[in-house]
Amino acid sequence: MKALIQRVKNAKVTVNDEVISSIEQGACVLIGICSSDTIKDMEYIVRKLLSIRIFDDENHKRWQKSIVDKQFEILCVSQFTLYNTWKKMM
Repeated sequence: MKALIQRVKNAKVTVNDEVISSIEQGACVLIGICSSDTIKDMEYIVRKLLSIRIFDDENHKRWQKSIVDKQFEILCVSQFTLYNTWKKMM
């Protein structure tokens, strides 16, 4: 399992001009899942996502607060291409 985390002021997923999901300030997480991933892998990623300190504190000191600390939102998006393997093509 792989996750790419991006801090956002807001984010949304749109399909055919219809907003499927949206959040205000928080994190947009692209998640790649493969057939060998387990429940333990998922639990690890969730724990890490909730505890990783990627936000500034009240004094603007960087990397001090987590998503939980700030009570921000999370938007998770399936992204199977995180497991893509690039091969030289000629």
